[in-house]
Amino acid sequence: MKAAVSYHDDLLRRLEDPNYAAGYLNACLEDQDEGAFLLAIRDVAQVHGGLRQLAKKTGLNREHLFRMLSKSGNPRLHNLRQLMEALGFKLALRPA
Repeated sequence: MKAAVSYHDDLLRRLEDPNYAAGYLNACLEDQDEGAFLLAIRDVAQVHGGLRQLAKKTGLNREHLFRMLSKSGNPRLHNLRQLMEALGFKLALRPA
């Protein structure tokens, strides 16, 4: 019998692929639950060195970053843009 693989570990492995990560973030953004999107950013950040590394790249305070990327976080557009660029993504709009 094969050992079970945890969902989260498998997700993190898949998020190493930038195309998969972009699809994951877009799917979470379309979900209408802003908290889910913020937690998805946290998952992607974990694959890219964690929140400590992301804080260094963006120049944001690590504690502020933890609060901002919590389920009840409320980042400003400027901070969200900084985060996405540090993770290798760009924010874009498309017709509905």
